[in-house]
Order: sequence, then structure tokens, then C-alpha cells
Amino acid sequence: MAIVLFIIPFASQAQCAMCRASLESTGDTKQVEAVNDGIVYLMIIPYVLVGIIGFAIYRMYRKKKEIQ
Repeated sequence: MAIVLFIIPFASQAQCAMCRASLESTGDTKQVEAVNDGIVYLMIIPYVLVGIIGFAIYRMYRKKKEIQ
């Protein structure tokens, strides 16, 4: 298990470098902006989901305290 945790960062850095090199070679700024927007979109979704789940748990515990 520990080996997997050490390998994952290297694999993700390699992919980012490949994407960056591919985008820089084309010179298309619209494509670069689209990829950057896609990265931000993919990065935001897990935080929103965790926030929604956390808020639902908070409300559940709060209701439970009010009932008792």
C-alpha cells in the first residue's frame, strides 16, 4: 500500500508535464484556456460534494439534539 502512495504523485506529475508540452507546442490559446477551465471544474466538484455531505450531517446531528 505504501508503494502505491509513493507512485501516484510521480504518475500525476508526468501526465501534467505531457499535457503542458502538448498544449505549448500547438500555440492555441483557446485550447489552453479550455484545459485550464476543465481542471478547475474537476477540482471544484469534490469540494462541493464534501461540503454538501458535511452540511447534511451537521443538520442531521442538529435535528437529533433538538428532539432530545
